[in-house]
Amino acid sequence: MHRLTAVRPPTTTGKIERFHRSLRVEFLRGKVFTDLASAQAVLDAWVEDYNTNRPHQGIGMCTPAERFLRRDPEGQMIALGAETRLAALRSGDDWIQRTVGSNGIISVAWQVFSVGKHHGGEIVDVHVADRVLEVWSGADLIKSVVRTTKGDIRKKRAQRPAAAR
Repeated sequence: MHRLTAVRPPTTTGKIERFHRSLRVEFLRGKVFTDLASAQAVLDAWVEDYNTNRPHQGIGMCTPAERFLRRDPEGQMIALGAETRLAALRSGDDWIQRTVGSNGIISVAWQVFSVGKHHGGEIVDVHVADRVLEVWSGADLIKSVVRTTKGDIRKKRAQRPAAAR
């Protein structure tokens, strides 16, 4: 699937820039292809190896196939949807969920802050670190705030209001 990134967000462009560097250094350097078909065949083999055999430091020394594919009960590889991948990444004790109020406000450990009225009613994921709270809506970081409170975090998983279900 082809996705475009927003203008100048280093959190999204960095991944593709790193891939392009690997492509230039490992695949293109020193190679001359006689025709497009042979270049495509060699590129396809390199991409297959890149995604299935080679561990990547940025994803915990997993291969992209291990990170984004799983075997179904019949043993066939299936792609995990974005929601499944995000849920797996955000399952630790340092992640919680909150429902954004209609006024754009959420509360984490008695610290109240706004993430924007346009996020009202959304369920967001919050990464709770020692010094910062990061609020994520899907794959987008929507707010980072300095953590001013220390204490137990209650209500680990938010529930959508009954009227919104």
